Amino acid sequence: MSEYEKNAEDIIEDQHVESQGDSSQVDADQQTDEDIHLLLEDARNKADEHWNELLRVQAELENLRKRNARDVENAHKFGMEKFIQEMLPVWDSQAMAVEAGKDDNINLEKLREGMELTLKMMNQAMEKFNLEEINPLGETFNPEFHQAMSTVPSEDKPNNTVINVFQKGYLLNGRLIRPAMVVVAKSTNSDNSAGKIDEQA
Repeated sequence: MSEYEKNAEDIIEDQHVESQGDSSQVDADQQTDEDIHLLLEDARNKADEHWNELLRVQAELENLRKRNARDVENAHKFGMEKFIQEMLPVWDSQAMAVEAGKDDNINLEKLREGMELTLKMMNQAMEKFNLEEINPLGETFNPEFHQAMSTVPSEDKPNNTVINVFQKGYLLNGRLIRPAMVVVAKSTNSDNSAGKIDEQA
């Protein structure tokens, strides 16, 4: 084989090797592009999924806000419903007593019994709602729950004793909503002068 032919074969072989190398590089580049495309597609899918989840959560929060606002509005509107239901029989009984009082032949004893029954119904209704009566007759004056309307000199009652109740007071769940309006004894006995009630009470 001549030197020329040998050189020609070497050149052809080199070109073949280079061609294979270029083909491998092209395949690698194509594979890399496909991987990037797949990763990008996966990222887009996850982004869409998260976006949809966010929209769903926002919608649920908005529905919850509206539901809570509706519940609060209904609580304001109908918060007294149970109380009113308890008071309706009392109202009916009172209305019947008024109608009965218009009768010229009214039996006063029956009318009194009806009024007492109405008052009993009222007390039972109030107890259900934790309304407690303050009737401090004979008790020591307590400025936290009683309001002194006046003081009266007394020889037989201890100083600061409630001797008359103009108007009963009330506690709602232990909280004062109206003090009892009372008259308080002011002892004329010097031995009972300690702990005098404030004249401005």
